[in-house]
Amino acid sequence: MTIIYPSPIFGPVHSRRLGTSLGINVMPGDGKWCSFDCVYCECGLNREHRTHTPPPTPEEVHERLEHTLADMKANGNRPDVLTFSGNGEPTLHPQFHIIVDNVLQLRDKYFSDAKVSVLSNSTQLHRKEVREALMKVDNALMKLDTVSKEYIRLVDRPTGHYDLNDIIEHLAAMNGHPIIQTMFMKGSMADGHGNFFSVDNCKDEYILPYIDALKRIRPRQVMIYTLDREWPVQGLEKVDHYTMDLIGEKIRSAGFDTQVSY
Repeated sequence: MTIIYPSPIFGPVHSRRLGTSLGINVMPGDGKWCSFDCVYCECGLNREHRTHTPPPTPEEVHERLEHTLADMKANGNRPDVLTFSGNGEPTLHPQFHIIVDNVLQLRDKYFSDAKVSVLSNSTQLHRKEVREALMKVDNALMKLDTVSKEYIRLVDRPTGHYDLNDIIEHLAAMNGHPIIQTMFMKGSMADGHGNFFSVDNCKDEYILPYIDALKRIRPRQVMIYTLDREWPVQGLEKVDHYTMDLIGEKIRSAGFDTQVSY
């Protein structure tokens, strides 16, 4: 079942990686707006969920978030984290940096010990205001599924210009602040021309160059995970626990704090 969030604020929900998470969706509420078109996205494929409304304004997000946080505080419900996620890539919002400042202010007012997290595909790191905003949040979870440009083209499917080397350099310039998040999966899928290709990025041919990139980036943590909710493309397969643990141990052995989610 495809998940589209109609409201700027949703949840709280339980996150495998973050705990009790109150979601902040700064994308339009009637569809998906993303600079990737990942074959495993729980929001579905871009072409099937075109948006026809603008994203919420910073004022709208502020009002809805404050109302929710005040209600949670009054009822003794405490979030572990306030998470920018939802219907696509949050850093695409033209006023993302303003919304981040507002969220941090409200977090400090209502639940000062909660973390603020952003789930991002890293495509907007060329924008100075985005980089500066991401440095302010507690957890900047930045996507890097592989360093294979062909795999990224076929699986993550960037919708615009995507320069892998530039993204790695921008991540490295964040001086150990980012958390790298990586999806591992198996199986195969059709390319639209009657051919099938493997989406298995669990092999050393993918993992070893990926670890080399991590050494360049120097993230404070690596989060690896596999398919969990429904996905829109047939042929993809969840990775078994044993394989995920092996991958996690390889990353740990390279010196990185690594969290494995199944």
